[in-house]
Amino acid sequence: MTPQAVLKLIDQARRQEARSGTFLRHMENKAACLPASISVDSGHPAVCLFQFAVEYIELAPRLIESVGACAREAGDEALFQPLIDAATRFFTRPSVLLVEYDGLDGLLIRAYLCHRLMEEMSENNRSTRASELVDLGAIRANLLAHQLIGEPFANELDQAATITALQIAGSPDYYELDLDPFVAQVNHAAWQWMRDYWENLLVRNHIRFALGKS
Repeated sequence: MTPQAVLKLIDQARRQEARSGTFLRHMENKAACLPASISVDSGHPAVCLFQFAVEYIELAPRLIESVGACAREAGDEALFQPLIDAATRFFTRPSVLLVEYDGLDGLLIRAYLCHRLMEEMSENNRSTRASELVDLGAIRANLLAHQLIGEPFANELDQAATITALQIAGSPDYYELDLDPFVAQVNHAAWQWMRDYWENLLVRNHIRFALGKS
């Protein structure tokens, strides 16, 4: 899977959305019941949530590509290939659970699984965990996506991401692997665009998180 292939899927989904308006109506419903910890400072919150979702989807294949590039540079390509394959399959070969979801709604679910898998994987190794590979902006974006998908289904997706991560990297041996060469690549300036993207993803769509509220 390439970013271009997923962008083509997004383009198809947006054309479908232009005819139906289904996903925007879904965002209108979600905007009316966001938790107090999430606010949208705009006169058109549903449009902001809509644009956030599209950008969140678009980032998924780029994240997979970036992880692969860093793994190659670090000499860890074989180690990271199962993770890349699993994240790719969310888009190319979705499970029976996901087949019924199409359009932007379906792509948001697949992107959420991809991003959550990366988050879970970063916790399963001491090197990546200590490096804070998944920063606060990404965590907040995942929390918002969780809200937009809605419970209890989003909880089921979280569980699926956790199980997949454990299947790939659930052993104590994996946790102790020295992945500092990979972390060094991640901390290279070339990765900074992604950190900036995560943080600005919320800001440019007028979305704020308030600590201590629920």
